[in-house]
Amino acid sequence: MLTGPHRHACYNQHMGSGEFDDEEFFRAISKTGARVLIIGRRALILLGAPVMTAHYDVWVHIDDIEKLNTAFDALAHAPSRTPDEARKTGRYVIENGERIDVIVARSASTPAGVALAFEAAWTRRQPVSISGEVTVFLPSIEDLITTKRWGSRPKDLVDIQFLETLRRRAP
Repeated sequence: MLTGPHRHACYNQHMGSGEFDDEEFFRAISKTGARVLIIGRRALILLGAPVMTAHYDVWVHIDDIEKLNTAFDALAHAPSRTPDEARKTGRYVIENGERIDVIVARSASTPAGVALAFEAAWTRRQPVSISGEVTVFLPSIEDLITTKRWGSRPKDLVDIQFLETLRRRAP
């Protein structure tokens, strides 16, 4: 049990390190039935972008946090907050040698005030087949651009340029 200033660091204490398997990660998401969108640079990699990232970013429907946590608990990944705490803060982290940033907001806005609701992004999602039996979902290109504008860091602006090129090439 944790004590002192870090006592709330995680409610699931059995973290360890080990080899992280991308396909196993995507399979765990796929099997949950949870509404989860892969966002951030992992989404760009799935679209063929020549970029690298050290972690995952996902956006989960606020009612599906428990489903997502259960899937990752089976992989010995520990959430940093309880589902109720995550709902209050709008985000949390799942870790075990690999960092998974989880957004749980019903909607989020860019610095310019452009809002994107999860429900709207979910209806426009695009499936990506990881293997014959594993499919995950990304936001539409337009919605992915909006998610990249949430941060508006220099690397996000480069990523937006890549996504805009994809959008122009789309039929």
